[in-house]
Amino acid sequence: MNITVGIPAYNEEKNISEIIKKLQKITNKIIVCDDGSSDSTAKIARDMGVLVVQHDTNLGYGAAIRSIFLKAREEKSEFLITLDSDGQHRIEDIQTILKPLQNKEADLVIGSRFLNNDGKNVPSYRKVGIKILTKLANTSLKQNITDSQSGFRGYGKHVIENVTPSESGMGVSNEILIKANKQGLKIVEVPIIILYDGDTSTHNPISHGSSVLISTLKFISMEHPLKFYLSIGLGFLIFTVNLFTETRQILLSSAIIGVGSTIFGIILIQSSILLYAMVKLMRNKKLRKNYS
Repeated sequence: MNITVGIPAYNEEKNISEIIKKLQKITNKIIVCDDGSSDSTAKIARDMGVLVVQHDTNLGYGAAIRSIFLKAREEKSEFLITLDSDGQHRIEDIQTILKPLQNKEADLVIGSRFLNNDGKNVPSYRKVGIKILTKLANTSLKQNITDSQSGFRGYGKHVIENVTPSESGMGVSNEILIKANKQGLKIVEVPIIILYDGDTSTHNPISHGSSVLISTLKFISMEHPLKFYLSIGLGFLIFTVNLFTETRQILLSSAIIGVGSTIFGIILIQSSILLYAMVKLMRNKKLRKNYS
């Protein structure tokens, strides 16, 4: 079967050769996206005979995933597996991820760290952040998942050909889920075991979490403007009512906050309805153009 394994890599010369050796026992189609490494990551991968996509500068994890998607599409891959380049993912779990794709039970498979052991090997502070970001992603998905931030995933042909990531940062993980969900593609999770040797992440957890949060909110607002802006608008209105019922006083500060929140809430509700109508109109025009 036409199985491609994609590895986003940044300064991973210590790990990349061992990962490639193990993967070459499974498939002869491996894509390494060297995201502007300053070490020998790209040379090692190229010398081992794998496809290398090289960025001149460090563009980010999302940009690397995008390059892997585009290369897999160019290679007409039937299945694409992505995994991290730091050795934390077990190669033997690839078969677990592939199975739902091969059986046509899923279009996108997530290797979840939380299905069987609730992320036993995941550092506590990362576990909290992952669960928050996953809950946010679930507000825009048809079914709830447990690990929206897992980089160990499998993609079927429909996803490879029809989903093009645009985020350059870590928010790409939720972006792909939201876009796949929008197209009605089936998302399934399978349990994996993560091999953390300490916390080797090079990303600041606060900046990482913030960038994913902002990215996810952006895509939710684009795909579900009515739900997104209406919920914010109603939130401000409820806040205003609660403030008045609790204080029963017309203080200048509370009056300003109350009136301001009410006006802002009404504006957001009107904006949500307007944006929803505009999105529906644009999509209908696109459908008519495709059928004409």
